[in-house]
Amino acid sequence: MAHSSLSTFRADRVSDFDPVRYLRRWVWKMAIATLILMAIGSATRVMNAGLACPDWPLCYGQLVPSQQMNLQVFLEWFHRLDASLIGLMAIGLVFLSLRWRQSLDGWVPWTAGLVLFLVVFQGVLGGLTVTQLLRFDIVTAHLGTALLVFCTLLVMGMMLLPYQAKGTAGKLSWIGGLAVVLIYAQSLLGGLVGSRWAAHQCFGLAELCSVVNAHLLGIVPASLVVILLAVLAWRTPALDGVLRSQATIAFGLLVLQLILGFATFRLRLQVEPLTVCHQAVGAALLGTLICFTVLSLRDCFPTEENLKTSANA
Repeated sequence: MAHSSLSTFRADRVSDFDPVRYLRRWVWKMAIATLILMAIGSATRVMNAGLACPDWPLCYGQLVPSQQMNLQVFLEWFHRLDASLIGLMAIGLVFLSLRWRQSLDGWVPWTAGLVLFLVVFQGVLGGLTVTQLLRFDIVTAHLGTALLVFCTLLVMGMMLLPYQAKGTAGKLSWIGGLAVVLIYAQSLLGGLVGSRWAAHQCFGLAELCSVVNAHLLGIVPASLVVILLAVLAWRTPALDGVLRSQATIAFGLLVLQLILGFATFRLRLQVEPLTVCHQAVGAALLGTLICFTVLSLRDCFPTEENLKTSANA
């Protein structure tokens, strides 16, 4: 009898298993790890630790350089450790999406493959940043690819999320998409400012170099579009609560990002944690806008069952 009960319990556990939910959690964990990776990468850069490990992929020819370990070596070493973890998770993502492909939409394995490709490319760029002695274009491409990995994972996560469309988002998805493009461009310009140490050479409004000037000017359109998105989301009747919350979070992150950016500029990038927070909040803002855009696009295609529910209400 006990054996029969145990078998029934195991059968119920198997029947309750949902590949979509499991894969979605896997993707979210990867996205969080990628955000942490970018924050650590920013800390590595501002602490001048990019070449703390003179070789690649090992560090001083070791998996764990215990004898050479200090703060700078630890940052670079931990950055590589987190990147390796993401690489293994990307391989696992492809494996799981292929294993459960009968229970998933056709786009899932292809998107998982894209994530793996971007992660591998990111790793190659990471190696080149060391072997090419922190060449600014490679460092910027390294950041840009990390942001693409982050965005792709968020798109995948939001597409795997169960959602009942209401058909009230309208053109908000287009505004969200424009905000994504502008914030991504701002992130790349910010990375370029950091990789070329342009801000250290261009303080004073009359002496701003073109890179810093472009980054500062780009604040205006990017901020206006995010503010417009938030205002329209607040004013759109019957908008899904999740979308409204995401627009509010994006607005809050924008305000925080502007404060951090102003403080970073005024303090001449001398406060390292402030600079790291500036980049991390920028990535979080981009991620929030990605989530809003994907969900608002899904909201544009309400199901028949949802429309009947709305009509009866």
